[in-house]
Amino acid sequence: MTTTTFSSTSPLDGSVVDTFPVHSPDDVDAAVDRARRAAASWRALGFAGRRRVLRAWRRDIVAHLDDLISLVRAETGKPRGDARLEIMLTLDHLAWAATHAPRILRRRRVGSGVLMLNQHASVGYVPYGVVGVIGPWNYPVFTPMGSLAYALAAGNAVVFKPSEYTPGVGAWLQRAFVRAGGAADVFAVVTGFGPTGAALCRAGVDKVAFTGSTATGKAVMAACAETLTPVVIEAGGKDALLVDEDADLAAAAEAAVWGAYSNAGQTCIGIERVYAHAKVYDRFVEAVAERTRELRAGTGDDATLGPLTMPRQADVVRAHVADALARGATPRVGSVPGAGTTVQPVLLTDVDERSSAVRDETFGPTLVVNRVASMDEAIEKANAVRYGLSGAVFSKRRGRELALRLRGGMIAINSVISFAAIPALPFGGVGDSGFGRIHGTDGLREFAYPKALTRQRFPLLTLTTMRRTATVDHIVERIIRALYG
Repeated sequence: MTTTTFSSTSPLDGSVVDTFPVHSPDDVDAAVDRARRAAASWRALGFAGRRRVLRAWRRDIVAHLDDLISLVRAETGKPRGDARLEIMLTLDHLAWAATHAPRILRRRRVGSGVLMLNQHASVGYVPYGVVGVIGPWNYPVFTPMGSLAYALAAGNAVVFKPSEYTPGVGAWLQRAFVRAGGAADVFAVVTGFGPTGAALCRAGVDKVAFTGSTATGKAVMAACAETLTPVVIEAGGKDALLVDEDADLAAAAEAAVWGAYSNAGQTCIGIERVYAHAKVYDRFVEAVAERTRELRAGTGDDATLGPLTMPRQADVVRAHVADALARGATPRVGSVPGAGTTVQPVLLTDVDERSSAVRDETFGPTLVVNRVASMDEAIEKANAVRYGLSGAVFSKRRGRELALRLRGGMIAINSVISFAAIPALPFGGVGDSGFGRIHGTDGLREFAYPKALTRQRFPLLTLTTMRRTATVDHIVERIIRALYG
């Protein structure tokens, strides 16, 4: 058993939030073994039994809401209002998964076709068994719950490895699950650093759901490939917002500021780039700048943005802003951040498309706004990066048309990030943003595999026999020609 521990420290003041074990590979193996034994009873509860536990879990979270808000703030540094919003969205997803799992995953009849009309055909969805979930620190409740709730509702046991920056939130969620009547081994938590996550990938789980950086996602895939363990990868993004010449500029500016700076810019589906039509560019930039100047990052309760949770992320922000300025960008609000993790919002315009501030994920409170002569140019530039997670379009006449041309798994029209708050919609990207989906019908089916059954209802033409006659072949040929010739 492990004897090594580590401390979770608050980015607000450096104080120790709590101390946790660094679980070794043997510890992780043991947790997975216990989860596999517990998975049978969890699956045996059926959809109705699991729904009762998940609904009780939701009620327990609500009953202890203030405690969870305080813990999220302590471990991430985000304002209490942002923590509250994150948890509220989480509760909606938890309710949706518990309610809709029976309809989406139940066995259903499918057509058997003319040649097999004597066969009864059906498909149902079977839980994998044990799912490993590796969660991020930026939204430590909402993001992992997109895997946790859906995997549990589908009938799997889960072993969750939260980020080393927010282990307390992961442990809190597990305690709430147990308080609600769930078995501790059905939803287990292991804590530690990268090696603990790697051990989870190699511990014999039946599927892994990962949220984090693209680089770490590739490492997770490599570890899982050793045992052909399937994975869901929700990685980074470099999402763009397009502002057409007929857009509601006030609404677009408000959306751009929220998408760029909420959660101190630490949002994979946040807005990092804006391409605004030349006819409205100047007015749009001024509206964004005015709103950006109203924001203030800090550690106090009156701050609109908290500090960056991961200290080294501030170095990335500084490097991206410095690179953009060196290539001729104009700093409209702010400039290269100083030392520390409390980073004031930065608004840049006229940024070279080759700069890291345009091409690489910044994951901090920065926003690039560039001018385009047309929406065709905007689409071309928005799609030119290796990421393909999400995006947004503001246009009164062409919103849907432009949204369909943007590369990404989720696009909002005349709003930002709204798709994440709709539990029925799938969540995920393409390219370096990953693959697979959480949330919605696709998210539930991501954690169960389809199982097909056929049952002969009565004898008919027997095609699968070595004694098939020429007469049968002739009849089949005539049927095929009549149907498809």
